[in-house]
Amino acid sequence: MTVAEPTPTTVVPFSALIRERSRTSHGTSEGTSFMTDLLSGAGSRDDYIALVRQHHEIYAALEAGAEALRADPTVAPFLSPALTRLPALTTDLTFLVGDDWMTRIPLLPVTERYAARIREVSASWPAGYVAHHYTRYLGDLSGGLHIGRVLARRFGFETNGIGFYLFDQIADPAAFKDTYRAQLDAVTWDDAERERVVGEVLAAYRFNTAVFVALDEARSTRAA
Repeated sequence: MTVAEPTPTTVVPFSALIRERSRTSHGTSEGTSFMTDLLSGAGSRDDYIALVRQHHEIYAALEAGAEALRADPTVAPFLSPALTRLPALTTDLTFLVGDDWMTRIPLLPVTERYAARIREVSASWPAGYVAHHYTRYLGDLSGGLHIGRVLARRFGFETNGIGFYLFDQIADPAAFKDTYRAQLDAVTWDDAERERVVGEVLAAYRFNTAVFVALDEARSTRAA
């Protein structure tokens, strides 16, 4: 009697699992009417400024978390000075609005909740921080580069006003992302922790979508 050889089990890399599980959420976030209008020409410069203000709060939380977790062995491999966005966002807002941008441009409640969640995981759950880091920065190096080019054409920007989208210290974004994903695949989280991280990535996408929805509601209020 011949005994059949066991079928090899295909191990899905963790980075591929995250991408597959978050594919629908990613599409939902990108497809909000706020971003569609902003990129197509229906959105205004004021709409863009409101978006930059929300980004500033989000990245203030992310980059404070990076500083706090720089020595953490789980987080450290993902941190790179080339990703830092907060100085560019501050410069963009100063160019777009003036030195008093913080008092002139409102911060949305959902943005405050988003930033609070990033601060919460930064303080208590390093793997959860990685989930937010991955969602924001790899998105910036993917669709974000395209968004920056479209906005530059729409509003006549060169570098001032869109510094957030310019990663001048990353010569090859595709190679950078490949390295980042390889680092994700190398982390030794067990299955339960990986599920928690995937869940936090999905939560980050929900926050991002909620910010776009709130921005859309805010511009409708301004136009009324």
